[in-house]
Amino acid sequence: MQIDKLRGKTLDQLFEAILSLKDVEECYEFFDDLATMNEVQSLAQRLEVARMLREGFTYHKIETETGASTATISRVKRCLSYGNDAYTLALDRVQEKRTE
Repeated sequence: MQIDKLRGKTLDQLFEAILSLKDVEECYEFFDDLATMNEVQSLAQRLEVARMLREGFTYHKIETETGASTATISRVKRCLSYGNDAYTLALDRVQEKRTE
């Protein structure tokens, strides 16, 4: 994993803080304080790109609907194909929660 280079006490603290949030509203408040609007928008955009790729949308359609660059789409696709399956895990869990 690429992120292993950053592994340590500080990153653990960040992830533990995120995991401690109880609901979407707490996430809004935390990320509003933590990151810029552009940073949050970029993260949300990547997750949406992953969802659309999984559903078979073309690069053109994804680019048009999300505003993501082809470089971003390619990076997300590479993660879906060769990464840690984290996009799949997260998207599946979000879908499960929505259908409960």
